[in-house]
Amino acid sequence: MLRVNIVTIFPDFFAGPLGLSIPARAAAAGAVEYKVVDLRDHTHDRHRTVDDYPYGGGPGMVMKPAPFFEAVDALGAAAPIVLLSARGKRFTHEDATRFASGSELTLLCGHYKDVDQRVADALATEEVSLGDFVLSGGEPGALAIVDAVVRLLPGAMSDFESARGDSFFVQGLSAPSYTRPPEYRGHRVPEVLLSGDHRRIAEWRQSEAERLTRESDDSVASRAARQASSTPAVSRVPGPDGRDE
Repeated sequence: MLRVNIVTIFPDFFAGPLGLSIPARAAAAGAVEYKVVDLRDHTHDRHRTVDDYPYGGGPGMVMKPAPFFEAVDALGAAAPIVLLSARGKRFTHEDATRFASGSELTLLCGHYKDVDQRVADALATEEVSLGDFVLSGGEPGALAIVDAVVRLLPGAMSDFESARGDSFFVQGLSAPSYTRPPEYRGHRVPEVLLSGDHRRIAEWRQSEAERLTRESDDSVASRAARQASSTPAVSRVPGPDGRDE
């Protein structure tokens, strides 16, 4: 079982999403356990203060180090301890696979202007970002990481083979997908997908995936090359036949 700890000043942010779809299914299957920690429970003043003015002056507020350290101490958390940060390395499918292969994952959600650098230097084992943009807090990023990770766990998806065809699983981008009807407002499904010729369909999907990956930015193509040669194995338990949510 994977234990996922989330440290945040907004615990209610996670109540709905973790109780729906694949995150909920993974928990029901016993593949994951969630523990959402209110950072304010680890403060010691009547206002439950988690932030203060920055040393050196300047605008905005900085989250204090002590509540984060004490929250992680109370959890007894082991690595990886991940700080969601715009300074972090970009989260990839390789990271999701690595986290899913472990037994524990702790996500630290910042807010306000910044988090005291001592949290990054002396508590977190790594910093992760979703991309070159800034969110109001680490909570949306943490939720995205949780979803990417737990869908790889045994019992999370009714059809794990569906995940194998996803973008970035062992390749770059995936081929386009189509469903009924075969024609809609003048736009037709490619004839090869209606042919029933599985060899031709597989070749078309491979060709389209390679084309889309080439046409995307260089980082997607380079990540795809690395994943194809070194994606670590994650054991899976097949689920019953069904549709992915």
